[in-house]
Amino acid sequence: MLILGIETSCDETSVALVDDRREIRAQITRSQLDEHVRFGGVVPEIAARAHLEYLPRMTAQVMADAGVVWAEIDGIAATVGPGLMGGLLVGATYGRALATARGLPFYPVNHLEGHALTARLTDDAQFPYLLLLVSGGHTALIAVRGVGEYETLGETRDDAAGECFDKCAKLLGLGWPGGPALEKLAAGARGEFRFDLPHPMIGAAHADFSFSGLKTAVRQVVRREGFADAQRADLARAAQNAIAVTLADRTRRAFQLSAQTFTALVVAGGVAANQTVRAALQKLADEMKVAFIAPPIALCTDNAAMIAWTAIERVRAGVAYPADTKPRPRWPL
Repeated sequence: MLILGIETSCDETSVALVDDRREIRAQITRSQLDEHVRFGGVVPEIAARAHLEYLPRMTAQVMADAGVVWAEIDGIAATVGPGLMGGLLVGATYGRALATARGLPFYPVNHLEGHALTARLTDDAQFPYLLLLVSGGHTALIAVRGVGEYETLGETRDDAAGECFDKCAKLLGLGWPGGPALEKLAAGARGEFRFDLPHPMIGAAHADFSFSGLKTAVRQVVRREGFADAQRADLARAAQNAIAVTLADRTRRAFQLSAQTFTALVVAGGVAANQTVRAALQKLADEMKVAFIAPPIALCTDNAAMIAWTAIERVRAGVAYPADTKPRPRWPL
């Protein structure tokens, strides 16, 4: 089975060809950083227009890169939620029209499920495993028991971890996207200045998250101090460490709360690219005596390969969504 995947849920336009042998035949992901950077964040209308402009040529290029013709493709999958409605409409409409024109089945895909199943594409992860989904819009702990079988064990009560990274970076005068900029600044910390930042909900009986208090604490420090470069770097490292420690603590709690024995701890989403976060989770996985799976960085952020693979998983399991499933900005697992 060979599936063409389309991902347009936010500000990355991505097209990929993936087969049922877990091979990514070709993938192109185009960032829209240049279009949005001057606004300090994603502008939904600009994102949708960019998706519309680039999808046709990217599709043609992916097929050329893979050396594939339409007769070899078995179906087309596209993200239909959750995400920015304009982008979802562009990707879903384009994918559905392409499928109709070529006489192929169309497979709507949940973007979050794409992240949840990426570890099976990259590492052939075996069910059940514990997923920590961390991105700009989502922070959740999910027991992944099978295709279509998910249980949320904990989630953020306010900001997502990625939002906290971005907002702390903005407070420190860094550009957007803030997560990579804050990590780079933190790498230059010399430890000359210590900052007592909170670790929200650490030790709580549940497995939920909260990052708004940490963001507020960083803002108060910035307002109180006259910042030199060394102070900014040390504060960036303190904020990054607080996020990583909090994520690890809440994930440990999810292990303790679940009666399930997991095969692995899987991390997915854009924040999974942060090396401090990865190190904290690797240490936890070692402690819990389970495998730690962090997909390649290119597959942690939004990508079409995970969308194509999710369609393959659902078709094989016999639980594909109806082809007429409509785009939706909110669609929890």
